[in-house]
Amino acid sequence: MTAQGHYFYQFIPVSYQLTESDKQKILTQFPSPTLPTGEHFFSIQEKEKGDFINELLLLNESETKLTKTNKQFLKMSFSNNAGIIQAKMWDNNGEIAANKSLIEQYSIFQVQGMVDEFKGNKSITVNRLEPVKEDINPFKLLPYTNQDLDELTTELFSYLYELEKPYQTICLQAMNELWQDFSTAPAAKGFHHNYLGGLLKHTVGLMRFARYILKFEDHPIQALIKLVSVVEKAYKNELWQSYQAPNAKLIWRDTVDHLYHMIEGTKDYQEQTPNYDVLLTSILFHDIGKLCEYDYTSRSAKAFELLYPTADMTNLQNNKQAGIAMDPLGVLIGHIPYGVMLFNKMMELSKVQLSLTSIHAISHCILCHHGLPEWGSAVRKPQSLEGYLIHIVDYLDSRYENTETTK
Repeated sequence: MTAQGHYFYQFIPVSYQLTESDKQKILTQFPSPTLPTGEHFFSIQEKEKGDFINELLLLNESETKLTKTNKQFLKMSFSNNAGIIQAKMWDNNGEIAANKSLIEQYSIFQVQGMVDEFKGNKSITVNRLEPVKEDINPFKLLPYTNQDLDELTTELFSYLYELEKPYQTICLQAMNELWQDFSTAPAAKGFHHNYLGGLLKHTVGLMRFARYILKFEDHPIQALIKLVSVVEKAYKNELWQSYQAPNAKLIWRDTVDHLYHMIEGTKDYQEQTPNYDVLLTSILFHDIGKLCEYDYTSRSAKAFELLYPTADMTNLQNNKQAGIAMDPLGVLIGHIPYGVMLFNKMMELSKVQLSLTSIHAISHCILCHHGLPEWGSAVRKPQSLEGYLIHIVDYLDSRYENTETTK
């Protein structure tokens, strides 16, 4: 089969070769998460004030508050695959004390209550919380990508199979070890790809940009300038539309100057020929550290276990998982250093020999993919052509995500 399509305002060609047999082998070895297709979806926006609800929800946060008359109530935030749902529980008959231990121990509840509405904002007034103790598919509880996960999976592996060895071996080692979490994980808590499947979608998006730059155009800088031209046109359209819809978001505001500044930075490395295998491998690992930096219901401890095989995992195992949140341990290191650590671990596990130059080239790309220190980059600025490229494609994909109607 030949997959054909376009990305980024229909500008970037998406084309790869994969036989139907190879596709089935990929999906057998690396199955997509099971989606709750055809099952009941609860959206509070579809309910009316006063409607009774009895729904399976994930508790994200809870806080005891006081009314103006000094009466206690619980302010809660739940989620399901339709989004965030605000809720409250009044302390009419000692409900807060009765539910305190359950809230501290469990995250998933069967919630009974009534729909309330105030100034157009709908919430739930909770009457009863029943903890759910069995394992629940996280795709029933958290927002997830609307895109075809089978297609994203086969596209990712078609690109990995293009790589020369030992790059391909290292990448496949990572997927063999971490696929369940990698295919499920979000890429962020907010701003972009902040839903289950977001990391997979974001990684494939970067690879689409990189393949266009290095495989579909004669010169990478020429490709970058064409991409900025697309951004400029998109921003002009946004600006014009904002006059007709004042609350419209300007996704591309303040981006063009930064992109040109980064392209100008590549002049210091114009004699370099970008290494496709280095760039694609770096892209796979650039956000893989988010498997440690972010937590959410059903995330496993596999990445931590690989990195710290002799560590006592008791605290991690006792952690109460809920909605997408920053892992209290993960933020102490961050996804960028974790990405380098996981890359090194995969080299160790796969027992391949890679040149010291290539190891540093990939590690540098991971460390600099945020572009600027004030944006979280671990180095002052990119110091290779691949370093500039990975930042630019990450920057473009993270912002383009917010323009898509089907994420």
